[in-house]
Amino acid sequence: MRLLHTSDWHLGRSFHRVNMLGAQAGFIGHLVTTVRERAVDAVVVSGDVYDRAVPPLAAVELFDDALHRLAGLGVPTVMISGNHDSARRLGVGAGLIDRAGIHLRTEPSACGTPVVLPDAFGDVAFYGLPYLEPALVKDEFGVEKPGHEAVLAAAMDRVRADLAARAPGTRSVVLAHAFVTGGEASDSERDITVGGVAAVPAGVFDGVDYAALGHLHGCQTITERVRYSGSPLPYSFSEADHRKSMWLIDLDATGAVAAERVDCPVPRDLARLRGTLEELLADPGLARHEEAWVEATLTDALRPADPMARLTERFPHTLSLVFAPDRAPDDPDVSYARRLAGRSDQEIAEDFVAHVRGAGPDDDERGVLREAFDTVRTDEAVQEVAR
Repeated sequence: MRLLHTSDWHLGRSFHRVNMLGAQAGFIGHLVTTVRERAVDAVVVSGDVYDRAVPPLAAVELFDDALHRLAGLGVPTVMISGNHDSARRLGVGAGLIDRAGIHLRTEPSACGTPVVLPDAFGDVAFYGLPYLEPALVKDEFGVEKPGHEAVLAAAMDRVRADLAARAPGTRSVVLAHAFVTGGEASDSERDITVGGVAAVPAGVFDGVDYAALGHLHGCQTITERVRYSGSPLPYSFSEADHRKSMWLIDLDATGAVAAERVDCPVPRDLARLRGTLEELLADPGLARHEEAWVEATLTDALRPADPMARLTERFPHTLSLVFAPDRAPDDPDVSYARRLAGRSDQEIAEDFVAHVRGAGPDDDERGVLREAFDTVRTDEAVQEVAR
């Protein structure tokens, strides 16, 4: 069976101030063409179909167009909700849409109930594990302490139990939306940390032939059987070095995996440039970036006059301008933003405690801070689900 694995469409999302809907429509067209020309047997979409719980109408219309085009090919599609999606909204009409070969899996309680698709060698069972917010699903899975590893492990126990009851030789594919240990994150994924831990071990997916992952925006291989497709388009300049693609996966009669990357259309290259304003304007080696979307970091000791206007004369698609004068990290003039760069909310809070009290928090106090941040993040997730 040949699968096309994609995820993290984020329909409705912009790239800085650039509307990406046209590029997203171009990707959908590329997806449909790939399905048709590469004789794909099933499409799997591993979450974050939309960028937010209540997407704009244009994004919903594009999703509707994608479903009609995929259904028109007669190729089954299995998709799950991600942490950006409203599972309840995405799942509306799932039972009816199911008849058209579009299988939406948004209910945690259905993790152990697969979509079964046959090929020449027998059945392939597709298990959809939507994003499992630990605080919201702990009762469903009977875990005492909510955490990503605990709820995913419980969901996978249901998968393995169902698979064990099926005919010998039944192959299996799991769709999941999670941060798996060994994956490389970018700046455009929403934080899903719980209890100070975001990642789960790849071993949680042991026992299935292929785990089609979503959430991280870079295409990457965790193991031969556990892979991220990544997002088909860039959503932050931290993805400047990404090669945006989908996975074309062949499962043979024994469940062995053969994988091939299928590149996605590139609407415009990304470039991260750094130097003084005069260096960026004069360097002939930067000519190749003149049509790219540009993030420019200026290292001038003093902020130059009209930097954006002058930059856009050479780089008309400059979208982000950062000022970072070359100074030692302990220089008092280093900006507050630079001092906080790369630090988590927990670390910033601990630094604040140390600053006002003269000593950092002890283990118990760190636990209180962690619980507070988890509560706020969970409340935000609950509010999104309820919208």
